[in-house]
Amino acid sequence: MIRVTKPFLPPIHEYQRLVQEIWNREYLTNDGPVVRKLEERLNEYLSTDNISFVTNGTIALQLAIKALELEGEIITTPFSYVATTSSIVWENCTPIFADIDKDTFNISPNNIEKLITKRTSAIIATHVFGNPCEIDKIQQIADKYNLKVIYDAAHCFASQYKEKSIFSYGDISTASFHATKIFHTVEGGAVFSSTKALKTRIDYMRNFGHDGPAKFNGVGINGKNSELHAAMGLTVLNHLDEILETRKRQSEYYTQKLSDLPIHFQRINEDADQFNYAYFPIVLKKEGIINSVIQALEEKNIYPRRYFYPSLSELEYVNGHCPVSDYVSEQILCLPLYHTLSIEEQDQIIFTLRTVLS
Repeated sequence: MIRVTKPFLPPIHEYQRLVQEIWNREYLTNDGPVVRKLEERLNEYLSTDNISFVTNGTIALQLAIKALELEGEIITTPFSYVATTSSIVWENCTPIFADIDKDTFNISPNNIEKLITKRTSAIIATHVFGNPCEIDKIQQIADKYNLKVIYDAAHCFASQYKEKSIFSYGDISTASFHATKIFHTVEGGAVFSSTKALKTRIDYMRNFGHDGPAKFNGVGINGKNSELHAAMGLTVLNHLDEILETRKRQSEYYTQKLSDLPIHFQRINEDADQFNYAYFPIVLKKEGIINSVIQALEEKNIYPRRYFYPSLSELEYVNGHCPVSDYVSEQILCLPLYHTLSIEEQDQIIFTLRTVLS
């Protein structure tokens, strides 16, 4: 079976070495030494500051919204994973959808400004599939109307924009370290704060507000992560350069072999100095055939995914109509891409696509 993705698993002895150290210390959670080491290593690898390792990418978004004290309306993208929208609703704010660019799949800055009202408090934009948004334009709009900016950068590990980590932009950027991501801690996520004061606030909030054993600094939740998860992250991080190079090679092979078919590839931001090849999406140019394509692949035990379908503007608990997002979500398919995917397996996927689409 060829799945859309598989988690990268490092050599087990490397992980076991760190686990043995954890066993010896008998310290499993509550901001332990491995968690702190992971945060330090990630800041070094990404050239960032102010990272807070948390339970998952959804908690990261919820903490970001709460820490920035957002209320009212938040302008966001309809083309993302459901957590982007559900986190806004969960925090008692109202998502207002700005349609996307048909080529980059990211929120279109041209659609943001006309949606701003007196109730607008922020913009939450997703760097879709690790492709940087039009960050400068979004920030100009935010500055003009005194809005906060959160970037859902769940797909973005190691992506760069204008020679800086993608996590360096906005008031807060959030990441997912779920097992399906390029860098993972099995389950996990992170909040990248723009200031030290904001990081301090996040760190209180992820640990119930604890400021010592018998004192509290504001309201918090349990957003911590464990030593065992951090150990997986440290182990995976040692292999990141190899992971990135493999995915780049696989993606370029797909592009080379499929470029003459009636499909559309994502256009990557020209200011992306480093792109991480987190996914390989294709948009079918011919409407009404996506189910036939999926069926042909599944008959060969190949399982792509319709990321992201349906458009979030179609959720029953929100309102919005975004024709570009609707179209892309109907036509898009993410092909299998993972570290151990062989060229023979890629050739099987390519042959099947060519048979259906030619």
